[in-house]
Amino acid sequence: MSDTQKFDRADSRVREDTGLAGAARAFVDRVRSGDLGMIPVILGLIVIAVVFTSLNPVFMRPQNLTNLLFDAAAVGLISLGVVFCLLLGEIDLSIGSMSGVASAILGVLWVSVGIPWPLAILAALAAGAFTGLVYAALLNRFGMPSFVSTLAGLLALLGLQLFLLGNSGSINLPFQSFLIRFGQILVMPGWLSYLLALVPGLVIFVFGMQTRSERAAANLSVPAMSVLVAKAASLTAVILIAVWYLNQGRGVPYMFVFFVLLVTGMEYILTRTQFGRSIFAVGGNREAARRAGIKVERIRIYAFMICSTFAAAGGILAASRLASASRQAGTGDVNLNAIAAAVIGGTSLFGGRGSAWSALLGVLVIQAISNGLTLLNLSSSLRYMILGAVLALAVIVDSLARQSRASHGRA
Repeated sequence: MSDTQKFDRADSRVREDTGLAGAARAFVDRVRSGDLGMIPVILGLIVIAVVFTSLNPVFMRPQNLTNLLFDAAAVGLISLGVVFCLLLGEIDLSIGSMSGVASAILGVLWVSVGIPWPLAILAALAAGAFTGLVYAALLNRFGMPSFVSTLAGLLALLGLQLFLLGNSGSINLPFQSFLIRFGQILVMPGWLSYLLALVPGLVIFVFGMQTRSERAAANLSVPAMSVLVAKAASLTAVILIAVWYLNQGRGVPYMFVFFVLLVTGMEYILTRTQFGRSIFAVGGNREAARRAGIKVERIRIYAFMICSTFAAAGGILAASRLASASRQAGTGDVNLNAIAAAVIGGTSLFGGRGSAWSALLGVLVIQAISNGLTLLNLSSSLRYMILGAVLALAVIVDSLARQSRASHGRA
């Protein structure tokens, strides 16, 4: 056989591998190598839905799912910030307290002082950004582990929250305001929800075409058009079905759509900007990133500021959901749920691996379990034990996946 014939045969194999069959084989190879991606959390959601629906059919009814999405947005926003710290291999244990302080700042400035609520929100977000800056400074300047600094911050912020709320312990927010209606009752009209359901698939297709053009210009192999179309079409179909089902009840909450838009924006930053690539580089190997010219200290500052700012934003959404700022805001299981959501969704505790989508998927798991147990009238003690077991399982899966990838790489 001539060299030209051999090349043509190899080239035909490359073209075949880039089609749907090739994509399926590549997916199986990634799973075998330990790169499970979002498979565990998606399977977990399916199992949760089947189990709770069999125990109580109300779980999968559109009205209940809409309430579930309302409740998921606030914790999900906090979890989205946690992802940035975890990607660096760091942690922020004060996110719950920061969310409580943000709600207290909102209540005091808006209700007690009389400042318009948009300005009060900006003040709360600024407090979150400043807190993150302090944590990063303690780490960069004094080498204080984030576990210690944020644990100290948890206590300090809790004291600040109690001080701001005073003896009353709670502040009721104006019930008829837009912010409260946004957190409790506002849902999208049907036509708008269907229109937005088409956007994710369209975005995947546009960016996929851009990637194809860039790879073709660089004389690299180009993924088959069939794979790109299949991804965009399947995602669009799933979202349209979900929107249609929710519209059989109250509809899709604006607050949850707001959360999803932020997740999408953060995922774009993580995957398609120099800053995002630097975060993964620092989390994967800090010293190698430093030698490559990445400003590690600056990346830490941005990551901690983003984390605390999103914690403050989550506290604001929680206050709008409850129509109050109280001493209980940010306490209890807020820390557990936010960190667990990021880990369960697929972000590694060891740094260097994860995505913004993990906050979305993880919080859906957390909220689905909480909602299902509430419908079954089970005690909160059982909920804590189940969530703890799910978190432990997620960490075990992450550890096993890391070991599998390491052994596969050595092979």
